[in-house]
Amino acid sequence: MEMRTTKPWPLIVAYVAMLIVIFVLPFFTATGYSIIKNTTSQLGAQLTPNAWLMNIVFIGLGAASIVTGWRWLPIYWFHRIVLTIFGVSLILASFFRHVPLDLTLPFDAKEDSMHSLFASLTGFSFTIFAVATAYIQKPVFDRVLAATIGVTATLLSILMFYLPDWAGIWQRLIFMMSFGWMIYTFGTPSQHEKQ
Repeated sequence: MEMRTTKPWPLIVAYVAMLIVIFVLPFFTATGYSIIKNTTSQLGAQLTPNAWLMNIVFIGLGAASIVTGWRWLPIYWFHRIVLTIFGVSLILASFFRHVPLDLTLPFDAKEDSMHSLFASLTGFSFTIFAVATAYIQKPVFDRVLAATIGVTATLLSILMFYLPDWAGIWQRLIFMMSFGWMIYTFGTPSQHEKQ
């Protein structure tokens, strides 16, 4: 069978938009925002200037991950389910937003709790998806890469709690690495095509 590769264009477009927003929007958001210390969720927070840009990127990344991943995984239902949980939870994290940087503003604490829930589910489901993908890959490099991405994303998430003054850096690394890996993976022939 002839193997075909397709570029995961929806995810590539969302990835480029993400890079622009996470590195440029900090200059056009709440006073005191720091790329080093503050997260992307805080860019999309309640009552935050231009937050809609970050939230549109979250929606785009979630939707593009599902669309491109489902195309790449035609026979792997477990992977499709976990990837869908990942994408939907990322989208929902954009609707239920983080508290604003300025805590003197009147924010909705329940909305922030829901944001935390969906953000945690996003991270957890991504790790499961990456590690599970290692089990369906044939090339050793791709297997090791998938497992390494899953473990590294988890370690960087832990660093966000233990070294919170660098949370903005850790989270940006997670986003760049995770979606970069998905672009690479979804751009290679799927295991179904290789059979």
